[in-house]
Order: sequence, then structure tokens, then C-alpha cells
Amino acid sequence: MIKEIKPPHFLPHADCDLSIFLAGTIEMGKSEDWQFDAVQVINSVYGDERNLKMNIYNPRRDNFNPDWKQEFEDPHFSQQVNWELDALEKATFIVFNFLPESRSPITLHELGLFARSGKCWVCCPKEFWRSGNVEITCNRFNIPLYRNMEELLNELL
Repeated sequence: MIKEIKPPHFLPHADCDLSIFLAGTIEMGKSEDWQFDAVQVINSVYGDERNLKMNIYNPRRDNFNPDWKQEFEDPHFSQQVNWELDALEKATFIVFNFLPESRSPITLHELGLFARSGKCWVCCPKEFWRSGNVEITCNRFNIPLYRNMEELLNELL
């Protein structure tokens, strides 16, 4: 059974066999919803055929408001960032996706935070503006690096 969990919903404790956090480009809700596609691929591979409980932590909030102040004092913003940090720590695997037309500063930040964790998988096309930095980081910390998300998910699953 696959369960997708988005903020601000509670992150359950130990109710699954494995979990995947979908880290990557969101651009304040302006980028393509690649997380939706990733969840569809995961569902098509796992579906209900396997007796495996999986949580997918998707930080793309359904009711995100781009007018929230990106400040510690803003309760909505603080809740979002804390939810993401909690889910990143809890996840079995973290899938990073850098879209080529994005800057993705938070995704770069999260990769830096978790590069040593042993649970990162990265999709970064050559066209991403900092693909060289991402590639060197992946090489340094032995993180699997893919140029497209379909290949990454097929290998991970």
C-alpha cells in the first residue's frame, strides 16, 4: 500500500516499510508538478501487488500561498519548512530532482544537508545551472546521479 503525505498533514511514526521524500524544484508552486508524475510511476511499479507499506512524502502543498512571508515568524512558512525537515530526516530515501530551467536554492541546500546520509538519489540534467556542483557532490559522497527522473525511479524501485 502506498500512501502520499503532503504538508501540513501529520507524519506517521513507523507505519511503513520504506519511505521516499520527493525533494526538488517547486519554485514557489510555479514549476511543473513533477512530484505528481513521480507518484504515478511509483504507483505503477508497486501498485497494490506487493505487500509493502510505503509512504511518499511530497512537500508540494496543495494549499500553498506564495504570499506567505519567507520568515521564521510566519507560522505557515515555519510549519512548511519544519514539516520538510522532519520528513527528510524520517525518509528511507530522498529523491532530488533539479529541473533545468530552475535555480532550486532550497533543493541545493537540502542536498548539502543530507549528502552524507547515504539515502540520496539525484536527478540533475546537464542543463541545470549548477549541474557541475551537483555532479561533484554526488561523486564525492557516492550518491547515484541520473539525468532523467524515469531512469532514477526505475533503478530505485
